[in-house]
Amino acid sequence: MGGLSRRSMLKAAAGTAALGGLWAQGAAPAQAQEQASGDVHRRVVDDARMVWKRMPKGWQEGPFLANGFLGVQFYAGAQPNVLKVMLSHSRVQDQRGQWEAGIGYSRLPIGYLTLTFAGAITAVDWHLDLYNAELGGTITTTQGAVRFSALVHNDQDLLLVSLTGAAADWGFTPLKSATTRTIRKPPEYTANPDPKLASAGEVRYCEQPLHAGGGYTTAWRERTIGTRRLLAATVAYGFPEPTHTAEAISRVNRASAANPDLLVAGHRRWWNAFYRRSFVSVPDKRIQRFYWIQLYKTACATRRGGPVVAEWGPWFPEVGNSWTAVWWNLNVQVTYPIVNSSNHPELDAVTATFRRDHANLELSVPPAYRDGETYALSHPGDWRLRPGGTRAVGIPGPETKNDQTGNLIWGLHNVWLSYRHSMDVRVLRDVLYPTLAKALNYYRHFLATGPDGSLHLPMTRSPEYADAADCTYDLSLIRWAARTLVESAAKLRIDDPRVPAWREIGEKLVPYHQDPVQGVLIGDGVPLAESHRHFSHLLWLYPLREKLWDRPGDRDVMRRTFAHWVGNQDKWHGYSFAAASSMSSVMDAPEEALRYLKIFLDGTVVADTQLTPNTMYREGANLAIESPITAAQSVVDMLLQGDHGVLKVFPSVSSTWPDASFESLRAEGAFLVDASRENGATEWIRVHSEAGEPLTLHHGIPGDIDVRDRRGRRLPWRAEGPGRISIALGRGGTAVVTRRGARPSLEPRDVPGDRETPAWGLAR
Repeated sequence: MGGLSRRSMLKAAAGTAALGGLWAQGAAPAQAQEQASGDVHRRVVDDARMVWKRMPKGWQEGPFLANGFLGVQFYAGAQPNVLKVMLSHSRVQDQRGQWEAGIGYSRLPIGYLTLTFAGAITAVDWHLDLYNAELGGTITTTQGAVRFSALVHNDQDLLLVSLTGAAADWGFTPLKSATTRTIRKPPEYTANPDPKLASAGEVRYCEQPLHAGGGYTTAWRERTIGTRRLLAATVAYGFPEPTHTAEAISRVNRASAANPDLLVAGHRRWWNAFYRRSFVSVPDKRIQRFYWIQLYKTACATRRGGPVVAEWGPWFPEVGNSWTAVWWNLNVQVTYPIVNSSNHPELDAVTATFRRDHANLELSVPPAYRDGETYALSHPGDWRLRPGGTRAVGIPGPETKNDQTGNLIWGLHNVWLSYRHSMDVRVLRDVLYPTLAKALNYYRHFLATGPDGSLHLPMTRSPEYADAADCTYDLSLIRWAARTLVESAAKLRIDDPRVPAWREIGEKLVPYHQDPVQGVLIGDGVPLAESHRHFSHLLWLYPLREKLWDRPGDRDVMRRTFAHWVGNQDKWHGYSFAAASSMSSVMDAPEEALRYLKIFLDGTVVADTQLTPNTMYREGANLAIESPITAAQSVVDMLLQGDHGVLKVFPSVSSTWPDASFESLRAEGAFLVDASRENGATEWIRVHSEAGEPLTLHHGIPGDIDVRDRRGRRLPWRAEGPGRISIALGRGGTAVVTRRGARPSLEPRDVPGDRETPAWGLAR
């Protein structure tokens, strides 16, 4: 737990050894299943492979590859004999900071490779092998068939494609180097200079310079080895120095000179090991497959050292649209919790971003409040936290407010989750504490004591809904920040002179305004009067967890507020259903949690939004990835919750899921948890403590229990209530909880379920 066992590494190595010479096509589905027969991790991931029996038409249907930087998609070209390979890169952006980030720091389109056949394409048979992060299969044309494999190398910005069969020619079409955003686009805006197509020896390339300096270059080269044709392509970005063309040419030449088997072997090693960091299996195999696809997608979209995800991830839609930057008012915040709970801290770009670029947060503070001790975060921004132009968060008050005052504190809640799941004091000391203190300082400028003796906040805007004084959205973030800072100062043993002020905020901040029927309101005198996709006035319930279902006094307000919000779903979007699912899970309503999740996963259209066949997401004509990824966290919330010192195993599992199994899910307190549910009851639990934090375990095992360490020796424990115990577990300690006298096999398992459900993709 918490790492790779020697046995797991040997299995990964064995998969690599089976590669074959000169990068043959990866194992076909039947062969892969046979290889995985003794490997439950590989078996569940292979079962989640995506399938295309029809040619995809675009971003919403096509298979996708990426490594956190270079993104690639495959779909139909404009002509019947053309396959389009769309290229994108998460670092390719403009650098004209005189304009707001959606324009001046806009993500920029690159272009697409084309594979042109002699005959028209008549059929495809593709599978996206998640375990190896490779796309493969056949393309049938009127002049013959082509078998191919494709991957985006995990460690290098390289697209590698292997072809055998009918002749086909590679080409490249650049797209205009200009923002596709039209909102507030200044009249003086001009596109970047036209691209330049050229060649250097056997490398062809397209150079796309920027007005601001630097630019980006796409380079590609094909070579033939026997009957196999191998393409290496890349996108290199440079700013401010124009190093991109030389870098792209050099990278392609190095790849072309390398042994492709060694390149692919290194790529597969990373991905095979990735899937062994945790495990989830549930009876609903459509949901199980969806979950694994979201982990794959997240690893494609983000890495600790890379940009935080923009709306499209690394995959720039050919049609562009308006979401050309990083949205910090919800989208980033709901994307990243899964990296902690699924035990993938290597994907946490949020903490790394605030560590590296926190100084840029002062740029979002209105000039009058830039005192060196105040931070804020406007949106959209770029991946370096720059808002561009003169954009800043609003100044609370009727004439100057906006809905962005809470962005930074909500974003920092993701850093807090990173700390709580790892208990790495460096995250708390070096990133969260100093940055959160400056974020709260912005609100401190405006909090004022009212006639009732409480601290009140002037008018702000509840995101996407209405203006309100004492806005619940902002108050919940202020309250969380103040409490967290006081607790953090104590944890770090810092004698901070600001602690009394933070404590006063926590004690005197006005309570949320409520209605006897509706529960918590949007703000002072402002009810939720119509359907609202955003759950901004419910952050205190989830994810901040200020109110807890375990406290009977909290239940009434939680129930009333949630019931009123879900009472009208006409304007809900994908993340609304995911949030409703997670909120239901923390309120002990497993059937409702599953129902909300399935509404979204079934492709239901609400307010012209929908999960797409390839598990991407659209909102009208705009496209995004955050809603499906946050729905994966909703699955975890059914299986494991850790909050306020209580670890809950299978807290919200539907009665329709009699069996479930997971391994190495990570919970707050730096606990790694394995568990098995069988025939409707928890069978066993294993908890490993990385930090020695206090452990109260809600195990739910019926009857008498045994608690032993990893060697089978009895551990002392104390009952804390029905199905709940406390265990003194030191750093590095492990506790195994079973039914009294039982000796179950403590291994993850792929639980029974309906395997006839179609694969994701275009399987029909």
